[in-house]
Amino acid sequence: MNKKNVIIIMIDGGRLDRAQHSAIFNKLKTKSIFFSNSITYASHTIAAMHAVFSGTYGSRTGTNSYWSTFKFKKNKFKTLTEYLKDNNYETYADVINQLVVPKQGFDHYVVHDELNDNLVERHQNLLDEMNKKNLDDKKIFLYLHYSNIHTGIMNEVLKVYDNFSKDFFSNKNKNELRYDKLFAAAESYLSKILNKINQLELDKNSIVLVMSDHGISIGEKIGERAYGAFCYDYTLKTFTYFLIPDSNTLEIKQQIRTIDFMPTILNFLDIPLDEAYSSLDGKSLLPLIRGESFSEPFAFSETGNPLNEKAPPKEPNTKSIRTSEWKLIFNEHNETKELYNLELDPNENKNLIGTGEKIEEILWTELQNLISKRD
Repeated sequence: MNKKNVIIIMIDGGRLDRAQHSAIFNKLKTKSIFFSNSITYASHTIAAMHAVFSGTYGSRTGTNSYWSTFKFKKNKFKTLTEYLKDNNYETYADVINQLVVPKQGFDHYVVHDELNDNLVERHQNLLDEMNKKNLDDKKIFLYLHYSNIHTGIMNEVLKVYDNFSKDFFSNKNKNELRYDKLFAAAESYLSKILNKINQLELDKNSIVLVMSDHGISIGEKIGERAYGAFCYDYTLKTFTYFLIPDSNTLEIKQQIRTIDFMPTILNFLDIPLDEAYSSLDGKSLLPLIRGESFSEPFAFSETGNPLNEKAPPKEPNTKSIRTSEWKLIFNEHNETKELYNLELDPNENKNLIGTGEKIEEILWTELQNLISKRD
């Protein structure tokens, strides 16, 4: 087995466009494999991260909404953590709450105080502890959840405005300044954590994945003041940086899915999939990284639009299917569809549904197939 440590640094609510204009993230790009078209399964953390850890859409695992953490089908889907645990890794998670990622397989699953804990110091200390284990010839899986963007948006947006607030949607400049201040703190955090990894020379024997789970609205579409209501790209497009020892640096613009991360990591570590469990929706990105033939998969996303209610629904009611060029959105609550040419209309303003585009039928058929797929 190609045994390396695995470190996942997850920036909760990190927008791709801000990362692409960040000096710190662009420095990271020069040292990593950067996927610039990475699509999350869900625009909220619980469903998004369960999909990452299972390599499978929540429509199959059972965790497809805010309310369905405990519906995860543990007997059918083996998590990344369980695979690593079974291969003698010691496994750590430092998270915002007990629900955000599957707990099975973790030796240490600790919840930080999102309001009071210093996450830089806390996570640097975990890296020190990890390094000591490495010196004893023990390999580690470490999941670090940076939650301060989420916390800031919760306190400054979600608790102040509703999804149709005129004060919010008429002040996009204020929204951008608020978000950018939070993102700047995330940049500082990431810089210090990566410096610590380099200082301990963990970069030489670890796969490091820097990712976001979903983006955050700054007022693009009325009806979504933060995340989790719609399937538009400001929340679905995420950033993904893989740092792999002795690998070339490159940017990959082809569309991938966050459900592809788990099979990619297992593939790199030469850990085979367990045939006793259900098949994955994700597939390894190693062929793409190596420049080999790789057919671009459709990317499926879904979420629960709360509409005029205060809480999101129990089941997703907004779904999307996409290629790099096109996206189809289906709003189940009112049975409407939206079709966007993402190359010509990246802000998704011109709905082309019913205009005779052949891709509409192709995407609709694929979406129906995915919706009906259950375990």
